[in-house]
Amino acid sequence: MAVINYDIENIDIAWCPGCGNHSILKILKQVLIDLQKDPLNVVMVSGIGQAAKIPQYIKTNYFNGLHGRALPPATGIKASNPGLTVIAESGDGDMYGEGGNHFIHAIRRNTDITNIVHNNMVYGLTKGQASPTSNPGFVTPVQNDGVSSLPFNPLAVAVSLGAGFVARIFCGDFKESVETVKKAILHKGYALVDVLQPCVVFNKVNTYKWFKENSYYIDNNHDTKNRFKAFEKAIETEKLPLGIIYINEEGKTFEENLRIHHDKITPQYSLKPDSQHVKTLLKTFYHT
Repeated sequence: MAVINYDIENIDIAWCPGCGNHSILKILKQVLIDLQKDPLNVVMVSGIGQAAKIPQYIKTNYFNGLHGRALPPATGIKASNPGLTVIAESGDGDMYGEGGNHFIHAIRRNTDITNIVHNNMVYGLTKGQASPTSNPGFVTPVQNDGVSSLPFNPLAVAVSLGAGFVARIFCGDFKESVETVKKAILHKGYALVDVLQPCVVFNKVNTYKWFKENSYYIDNNHDTKNRFKAFEKAIETEKLPLGIIYINEEGKTFEENLRIHHDKITPQYSLKPDSQHVKTLLKTFYHT
């Protein structure tokens, strides 16, 4: 087995001590090593935020985009070079707030990417205002009387849209998280992994202890192929379910619909303009 290293030497990691992002970084590195992914063939894409800094701390290719705009370039990267392993990751504000529309349509397209979202239920980079997933009553410097809106439920949205793979993990559980993320990356099509992650500075409510006490692991009797049962799990709020919620292997991926081959690392820009493959792509895009 080849020795694969995703560590970057002598790098200053700009996260607070105890931040859940440290655990997620460790989880991602272990997953890529376990899967024997060549760093040259991995691309990480993120937006803006504390979570969005993760690609800068992994020795591989990465693209940092605009706030909420990680999924469009991730989709383009995968379509242009289908042999790559593409991971789009950012925080709950970036993916579910500013990027909510892109989140919805990435699911609809079934792009063959893994979407990892750090869900700490607060905006960590911009000093602690409520995020789309903050619970009602959560008091912040902006929401002085507490959050009044119901939280955005990414798992329920993903299941309702027939996403290919929907899961939730807790960054404090290393072994379980590694196994779930590995399955997400190996899944053919869009895969969402919502990561419960404490922000030790700006969220004193949803702590490591809180997540431990308010979550549970789905047992083996759960039918991940049953969309209705998956939706029931997704909308549970008394305790948050951890593990694989839903798997949908029906339908083609975005790349297959474009007739792009997954078994070759062939950048589309390297093809000749008059090639039959390019002509087929143009017909697909313009419906001619």
